[in-house]
Amino acid sequence: MITIRRIEEKDRDSVMEMMRVFYDSPAVFHTSSDQVLQQDITDCIRDDFPFVDGFVFEKEGVEELLGYAMIAPSYTTEYGGLCVWLEDLYVKPAYRREGISTQFFTYLESLFPQAVRFKLEVETENETAIASYKKNGYGISPYFEMTKEMTEG
Repeated sequence: MITIRRIEEKDRDSVMEMMRVFYDSPAVFHTSSDQVLQQDITDCIRDDFPFVDGFVFEKEGVEELLGYAMIAPSYTTEYGGLCVWLEDLYVKPAYRREGISTQFFTYLESLFPQAVRFKLEVETENETAIASYKKNGYGISPYFEMTKEMTEG
């Protein structure tokens, strides 16, 4: 059975290691610095910072963490309510196809029953992830995303 819990300080090194793999992979356009990733972890652990939260996945009998996820709650004026952005979802290769993502999506929806929308980004080439997300009720958004970066992170 998979256990999902919030990131704690004791997880910092393991989460950082997984984030480095994730952010150095083709899954993201921008490779973030270690300083930025450490700040992400710090902000997830903080009790007074409602803009990001982090989770780790564990399995009884397995000493290492199986993966991690980070979310950023926000508001959507288009749907008039809470929107939960799934910023990061990483499962170590050895533990993929064990239903961890599906369990996390179910957990996330139970954690935010008032949410009117859940959003995530995925590379168009990542067919395995897209299939998993579709299986969990996500659809392709017709919007074209634009950003303006204010730091070099």
